[in-house]
Amino acid sequence: MKYVFGCFVSAVLGGLVVASFVSPGADLISQSEAQAPPRLSGPQILPPTPLSAKPPESTANKTQAVPETILFNQRGLSPEEEINVSVYEKLNKSVVHITTKSTKTDGFFLLEYDSEGAGSGAIIDQSGHILTNYHVIEDAQQVNVTLFNGKSYTAKFVGADVINDIAVIKIEEEPGVLKPVKMADSSKLKVGQRVFAIGNPFGLERTMTCGIISSLNRSLKLRGNRTIKSIIQIDAAVNPGNSGGPLINSHGQLIGINTAIASSTGQSSGVGFAIPSNLVSRVVPQLVAHGHMIHPEIGIQRVYETEQGLLVAKLTPGGPAETAGIRGPKIIRQRRGLITIERIDRGAADLIVAVDSRPVKSASDFLDYIESKKPGDTVVVTVLRGKEQTPTKISVTLTTGNTSR
Repeated sequence: MKYVFGCFVSAVLGGLVVASFVSPGADLISQSEAQAPPRLSGPQILPPTPLSAKPPESTANKTQAVPETILFNQRGLSPEEEINVSVYEKLNKSVVHITTKSTKTDGFFLLEYDSEGAGSGAIIDQSGHILTNYHVIEDAQQVNVTLFNGKSYTAKFVGADVINDIAVIKIEEEPGVLKPVKMADSSKLKVGQRVFAIGNPFGLERTMTCGIISSLNRSLKLRGNRTIKSIIQIDAAVNPGNSGGPLINSHGQLIGINTAIASSTGQSSGVGFAIPSNLVSRVVPQLVAHGHMIHPEIGIQRVYETEQGLLVAKLTPGGPAETAGIRGPKIIRQRRGLITIERIDRGAADLIVAVDSRPVKSASDFLDYIESKKPGDTVVVTVLRGKEQTPTKISVTLTTGNTSR
């Protein structure tokens, strides 16, 4: 009994201690709580927070509105549009429309008929000199030039380099009216660089197209068997009438002359070609000063291309190569009774393998290097000579070659 009584007293005292920690208002229980099931002790799991109708905005993903003044300039143009417009505004007055008239003869009936042609050109100085392609004015009896202001002139021929398809004509006008182009260094061009072509395709004056440089140092056969290896390939639309017009960079500088297209229909197929400005800069001063290009002459008229090099086929009598000691084919004459028989021994001719230590395997390679020189320059030609094919170096001093329109 003592043990039971002790437990009872301990329980009563424990209840009093717990009651002392309860808030005075804790005994005020609402009717709803009184009817609710008893609360369990232990950790409480809160119900999920209900989703709001409008989620809070995240500053990280919020796109900031770009002010229109940043996207467009005061003229309402984007940066790319501003370049396009600025190039055209700067250069379109430098481009001229060229029309030609000529008289041709029908080969069968020998009847004469008038023929007209058209092309483009660029003013290169305030003296009235205009740059174009030679094939634009070739065989023309009359050349007319129309400026940006609609005024027309009869142009006179100044000079041409037939091999490189470059020509210069001239009109008489006050310097203030003429707007010359400025030439850039075409050796600094890069594939992918933006370019602009301004010309008169189909007679539509001062039309601009744009594109990129698709490739550099393309080879293009322009006249006869001569091939220019520094041609610029572009994808800007070039059509009949664009020939002779300027190819321009984003700075508004001339980097080439649009000269040809690769097309089976004669219209733009996205592959155009331009003569580089560095070649133009080398040729034009001579055309203006002399009326023709002064080509250096080595005195080798013809060669045979072989796997080993160039076999000399014909030398200019008394020319630089023959004078220096280069050997051509040997003519062997044999007399048989009253008849003299001539035989050409090509095995006696020298085989050219290098010029100034630069290997040459084609006639175009050889001629391109010679034409990069000037009359009076000396080049060292390496040849293989005789049955033993002994390498021999011969110094040749170049002279002034024969020129023609």
